Amino acid sequence: MSLTFDFVQPQPEPAADRVTLFADVILPLPLPRLYTYRVPFELNDQVVIGGRVIVQFGAKKTLSCIVAAVHETPPAHYQAKYILEFIDDAPVVTQPQLKLFRWMADYYLCTLGEVINAALPSALKLSSESRVQLHPAFDPGTNPYPLGEQEQKIVDTLTTGEEGKSLTFTEVGELLGIASFHKYIKSLMQKDVVFLFEHLQDKYSPKVVKKVRLAHHFVAEAALEQLFAQLAAKPKQLDVLMRYLQRVPVYQNEHANHKGMEKAALTSAPHLSPSAVNTLIKNGILEQFDQIVSRFPLDEDDATAKLHFTLSEAQQEARQDIMRQFQTQDIVLLHGVTGAGKTEIYIDLIREALDGGGQVLYLLPEIALTAQIVTRLMRVFGSRLGVYHSKFSDNERVEVWNGVLSGRFQVVIGVRSAVFLPFDSLALVIVDEEHESSYKQYDPAPRYNAREVALMMANFQGAKTLLGSATPAVETYYQTRTGRYGLVTLTKRFGEAGLPEIELVDTRKSREQKTMHNHFTPELMQAMEGKLAAQEQVILFQNRRGYAPFINCLDCGWIPKCQSCAVSLSYHKHAHELRCHYCGYHERMPVQCPACGSRNLKTVGFGTEKLEDDLKVMLPQANVQRMDLDTTRAKNAYQQIIADFEKQSTNILVGTQMVTKGLDFANVSLVGIINADSIIHYPDFRAHERAFQMFVQVSGRAGRKGKKGRVIIQTGDPAQVIFDKVIRNDYLDFYEYEISQRREHGYPPFMRIIRLTVKHMDQLVGERAAILLTQELVNRLGREAVLGPEAPYIFRIRNFYLQEITIKLSREHTVLRSAKADILEAMNLVRDQKELKQVRIAADVDPM
Repeated sequence: MSLTFDFVQPQPEPAADRVTLFADVILPLPLPRLYTYRVPFELNDQVVIGGRVIVQFGAKKTLSCIVAAVHETPPAHYQAKYILEFIDDAPVVTQPQLKLFRWMADYYLCTLGEVINAALPSALKLSSESRVQLHPAFDPGTNPYPLGEQEQKIVDTLTTGEEGKSLTFTEVGELLGIASFHKYIKSLMQKDVVFLFEHLQDKYSPKVVKKVRLAHHFVAEAALEQLFAQLAAKPKQLDVLMRYLQRVPVYQNEHANHKGMEKAALTSAPHLSPSAVNTLIKNGILEQFDQIVSRFPLDEDDATAKLHFTLSEAQQEARQDIMRQFQTQDIVLLHGVTGAGKTEIYIDLIREALDGGGQVLYLLPEIALTAQIVTRLMRVFGSRLGVYHSKFSDNERVEVWNGVLSGRFQVVIGVRSAVFLPFDSLALVIVDEEHESSYKQYDPAPRYNAREVALMMANFQGAKTLLGSATPAVETYYQTRTGRYGLVTLTKRFGEAGLPEIELVDTRKSREQKTMHNHFTPELMQAMEGKLAAQEQVILFQNRRGYAPFINCLDCGWIPKCQSCAVSLSYHKHAHELRCHYCGYHERMPVQCPACGSRNLKTVGFGTEKLEDDLKVMLPQANVQRMDLDTTRAKNAYQQIIADFEKQSTNILVGTQMVTKGLDFANVSLVGIINADSIIHYPDFRAHERAFQMFVQVSGRAGRKGKKGRVIIQTGDPAQVIFDKVIRNDYLDFYEYEISQRREHGYPPFMRIIRLTVKHMDQLVGERAAILLTQELVNRLGREAVLGPEAPYIFRIRNFYLQEITIKLSREHTVLRSAKADILEAMNLVRDQKELKQVRIAADVDPM
């Protein structure tokens, strides 16, 4: 039986003083408007703006959605259905969030449903396929809450069968034989009997630690003396017991014994036997029990060693200057050279904001950075600190979300998705490495830039924003020149550290002289050998992962291509397969050419995996590790790689752009940039800006703690203008050159850019739709504002052929607002064409 919700709940006759309420809800679907539902009379007092409700949408779908507004006006064009159930009696989305989400939908040309879908962790989004599972802490024998008949039926079904059994909402409805079953699930959730999750891969797995405690009847002093006598002939068991009593003061505090200690800690010393612990448990002397703990444990006694530091004179001056500028400016840019000690200034400002009772959001561009900096912040802020990023499980993200709502987490450090968290009293927002393209969301919608969203969020809540970078985005620095942002500059590194020496090495000359060692010049090889001999560390940067960009048949010229994208497949040696870096397609490495049968196949080019392989052969004494997308897929992979490098068990770290972003290692004295030219020669107006930022940032990893740093840049064209600016670390010279180019050619910050991408699986249909859309845009905006359509360099991805249209607009608010309305109108006109209904059009505002 398939459960649907095509019933109408019976309602009592309305009393004269009762009003009929309607709720506009945000469904997690790409709908252009909000949908209106009727509130049952008996639930009028329970409706909460920002709370979740369950509704029927369409014939069979049931979804949870967010209440955006409550009013007394029925919808004009359809009969409002009743809300089925209320999930929350308090908002899970705050009013400041709703305001921000509306701005995002408007600014980034998407729907409010798409914003909500991106914002909420999936465990907060329920549907007819959401699942119910027994809570691991539920014990039928000790549960203090009585269960009703229907509740008991659900529990009995979940209890029978295999461990971890779950039921979908649909199955719960079939089990009870009623349509209005959500109230029973809600009741069981409130009693901590069940919990919900959205997908099988999101199944709740609480963090459980195994603990032991002394059996209650041995706590008395006399009983304990008898126990010592009993174990006198069993020294290993006696050692374990003594360790327990040293750690847990059972005489002074019986509660401490009830809490016990972790079993693993009891056998941490080499002379303590795990088998002796198990024997004590078996004989009833120790009791073993499981305890579910938070993934973000409360620092109950603030036992964590606090991080104490003193700001240098330059840091103190910068901090005071920031606070002075915050009196007249809401946004300040801290422009400090790499290694200037910006993090210490951030920590000091966060501490002051928290002392004032406000919340703080600290944004970082990469998970790798959170892995290194969280430890430092935990020492200062302890249990007040929450961490939020995509490597966390859905349950961990919900835990942080609820922690922000409840006030438990007053400061959150996270990557771009942290801008969606339910802050309502922000005092300070810090956007570190604000220039980074990692803050930009590319797919799916909303295609937002977390830096811009953070600025708007701070504006809505009256908070101050501090942007930090050694190489600010051109648009950001321009705002300091116009007076919209304040500017504070740090020109010297912290302590005794000086900026590294940067030298260029001509790879063409080395190849002509045949002195190259695989992809390393003799200068770089000698430098690496010298640093290894001095027991110092090396970072190598190559902006391409994999073993080789492609393979090639030397006889017929065949190159393997992706079946779904217009790109060649990259070779990954470790997995011995060819992979597409756009859609994930992979296949085994062929032993012979499928075109001509030749076995003469050769890899062309190189990525991080090949560099790692070559170094292990050329420098066998070195421990080499790699940090790229392939090696950091696992949840704690970042932390492990960084921890190994910090402990100096790794000598050489090879990585993609992950290694360029703010990492701080004391023993790194050499940085090598393997192929600088591939970054400079890219068909994009931001290519030189990105190249300058990457070169300066990765160079900044060297010589940060007093050691003299050295940077070697390998290039086939040392005469490139940008290298002189990098060597002199002259951001202002770079900025003046770049801003003049932008002004001359009409690029940001002087113009606003919107890129529309038209997608269809039939190339001709896609081209026809793109031409029609371009014509409509030209009619509305003028020919000079619309460029294209044209196929991008990679013209097919995941079987969709692409066409791009670029729109350049004045930055005036009124012009931009009316232009966006014209763009949406033109997009809808194309979609309304019968033969073009399957065409997809993606709008990217401020593409990077």
